[in-house]
Parts: sequence; C-alpha cells; structure tokens
Amino acid sequence: MHDNMALPNTTLIDHPLVQHKLAMMRDRDTPTQQFRTLLREISMLMGYEVLRNLPMEDVVIETPLEAMRTRKLSGKKLCIMPILRAGLGFVDGLLDLVPSARVGHIGLYRDPSTLQAVEYYKKFPEDLSNRLAIVVDPMLATGHSAVSAVDYVKEAGAADIRFLCLIAAPEGLKTFHKAHPNVPVYTAAIDRELNDHGYILPGIGDAGDRIFGTK
Repeated sequence: MHDNMALPNTTLIDHPLVQHKLAMMRDRDTPTQQFRTLLREISMLMGYEVLRNLPMEDVVIETPLEAMRTRKLSGKKLCIMPILRAGLGFVDGLLDLVPSARVGHIGLYRDPSTLQAVEYYKKFPEDLSNRLAIVVDPMLATGHSAVSAVDYVKEAGAADIRFLCLIAAPEGLKTFHKAHPNVPVYTAAIDRELNDHGYILPGIGDAGDRIFGTK
C-alpha cells in the first residue's frame, strides 16, 4: 500500500495478493462464480487497509498463564454503505472482517444520456454520526454516483467517511475530490481513462453484470 502523491487523499493498495486477484477479475474469461469469489476475497484484503487506523484501547485479560495488558478495538461502530447494485459485492468480504458492522444501502443508477446519478432507494442505520461509514462501489468512473452517495451519507449525519473501490478513473477521482476533499479514497488501481460511454479503460467491464451474471 502507498499513497499516490499526485492524487491527494487517494490510497493505492498495491499488495501483491490484491493485484493478482484484480488481474484475474479483469480477464474477460473469468466466470461469474469465480468473479464473485475473487471480489469477496479482494474486498477483505482491501478492508484491512481501509480499517488500518481504527482506534484501540488498553484492556487487561487473563491468558491461561497470567494476567496481561493488551489492546482491543475501542468500540468504533462501522457501517458499510454499498452503492447498489454492484457495491453489494463488497459487503460479504467486509463483514467477514467486521461481523458486527451495520449495512446501509444507496440505490443509484446512471442516466445513460447525461451520465448523472439518479437515486431510487436509500436506507441507513440510525446514528450515523457515531459510525465510520465506508461507502463501496467497484468502479469510480465519472465520479457522479460516488459524489451523490457521499452527499446522502453526509446529509444523514456521518462525519467519518471513506470511499472504497476496485478501480478508479483519473476523471472520477478529480470529480470526487473536488466535491469531497475530506473523504479519502482507497482503490486497487487507477486506470487510463473513460470512454465515450463513461466506462473505465482498460477496466473490468460492467461490474454489476459480472457479479450477478446479467447482461
């Protein structure tokens, strides 16, 4: 993992296991079942980095031999916020890491003519102001959906927000950081560009179709 200095507040997670699994996911011949499994695995690996600086507290426990002072999480409450539908592919892997996390849902679709995000559903846990909100979507393409999703999460009261994606386009990162300069982005790759239809090149294809086996 390292911070991309050219893109402030962006962390590129370049761990070999993450990059290996992402390469397999990019392959057009990877079938749906394997794609879903890889996404669950890579989301857990990326989750380690997104959650790296969770607050800790000192506690005293009894080992089988003696008492000792050690450290545990200090009780920071988490909320995973997938952007429907493709963001759902991140949820299981992150819940494997933090089973007690709550899950909110943000339903957005991209208008094919304007490429703007249109909301059709949202449901959040209560008391977001006391939770770390991790907004997840495999692709940060134009950035419009990510910006809208974080708008909604902020309006609901969340103050500590992080955005997690598999692949980002430079255009999307620029749009996102302009709108939300205080929200860090974590990604496994920054690809070359967007095409005329708003898809990332070289990209991964339509993440939702590849997760759910639709066209």
